[in-house]
Amino acid sequence: MNWLNPVFGIAITLSGQNAFAKNRLTAPVKIARECKTDVERMSGARQSDSKGRKMRIEPDQCRSGDGGGFSAIASSMETAAVMQPLLKEIRHTPLLWMLVFVPAVLVAEKAAPHSHTLLFVLAVLAIVPLAALLSHATEAVAAKTGDAVGGLLNATLGNLTELIIAITALRAGQYMLVKASIAGAIVTNALFMLGACLLLGGLRYHVQEYNRAGARLHSGLLLMATVALLAPSAVADLDLDLAQGEAVLQKLSVGLAILLIVAYSLGLLFSLKTHKELFASAEHGEGEEHWPIGLAVGTLLVVTVLVALVSEIFVESVQKAAETFGMSPAFVGFIIVSLVGAAAEFAVAFSAARKDRLDMSVSIALGSASQIALFVAPALVLLSYVVGPSPMSLQFWPGAVTMVMIATVTASFITSSGRSAWFVGALLIFIYAVFALTLYVVPPAGQGAG
Repeated sequence: MNWLNPVFGIAITLSGQNAFAKNRLTAPVKIARECKTDVERMSGARQSDSKGRKMRIEPDQCRSGDGGGFSAIASSMETAAVMQPLLKEIRHTPLLWMLVFVPAVLVAEKAAPHSHTLLFVLAVLAIVPLAALLSHATEAVAAKTGDAVGGLLNATLGNLTELIIAITALRAGQYMLVKASIAGAIVTNALFMLGACLLLGGLRYHVQEYNRAGARLHSGLLLMATVALLAPSAVADLDLDLAQGEAVLQKLSVGLAILLIVAYSLGLLFSLKTHKELFASAEHGEGEEHWPIGLAVGTLLVVTVLVALVSEIFVESVQKAAETFGMSPAFVGFIIVSLVGAAAEFAVAFSAARKDRLDMSVSIALGSASQIALFVAPALVLLSYVVGPSPMSLQFWPGAVTMVMIATVTASFITSSGRSAWFVGALLIFIYAVFALTLYVVPPAGQGAG
């Protein structure tokens, strides 16, 4: 029977190979079944195998399978885990449900490009949730900083929406809309946002206190910017011929733009480096959960692209839509663009005020206003030489300069005490309403359109 030994050997070898192949085929499936639930199970939760015995699934088990498709499953599960905070935020925030208007306006722009009123309304409805989503991302980025630095980051990234809208209008040559949005953003932040923060916080707390140093710094910067805006208007009143006056105005605007940017940079150096102890705020022990930094940065990039696309549709349709609603370009820029563009900062500042973090609210409101006056406005003047059809000056219509001056003086007076109550906020909102009503009823002439 020795001749049977080779046969038995071959049979045993073949059966072993079949079993090995079967194990190679079923092993990824078996491990995938064990890891297909959620991230908690994947990170070491105790599970039961097919025979009811308790076993522990380690994370490495979900990465070391023999099948290549199995690693893709684990990777997709990790991606889903990272996206969970974003999806949870969308599910629990009704304002973010308006994100459906983002694809709606993009589709409508392709299907009905001449329906300007419809595109205008859809663009406004789309920008609001994008700005709110931007606010959540900026909160995560600023989570590990103090209220002063956090306020600066929120003001900077919150102004991104307004900056994109202004650059889009700049490329289209709509200088009245650009200047109205600049002046309107300053007034909206210094009066409406600050007033709403003081009102919302005051309704919850009898009296609130905050650091006066930051408010004084931003008020001083705003006052300087207002003085700079007065100079071009004074030059325009000189008895110069048109060509000479335009040349002088352009030179003056460029010089003022550079001075304002330098002043803003020195203000940052003063508040964040050399004298940062003056702007320290009280510690708040609220252990809030924030998005992972990777998710926050990714969200910022995606939202920036979407805001740019929607802003282009908004600027293209705003002029015709304004005529339909009886609004002037100045009113649209001063009120509509300012309110829509500042939605992200509103969300963060209002939430901070309700949590008695008025340091951060005041820093966002006045910091955003000073940033627009000393950085965004001069940057747009310099950018007009590159992307605009013609250079833009810093000459605003007299009413805009007057409103900016009143807003600056009022905010400086209100914040000088370092204490607030709800009625103070209500007064600021009423002043803003007076400006809005006046601008709607009495639109400015074409002055300041260049």
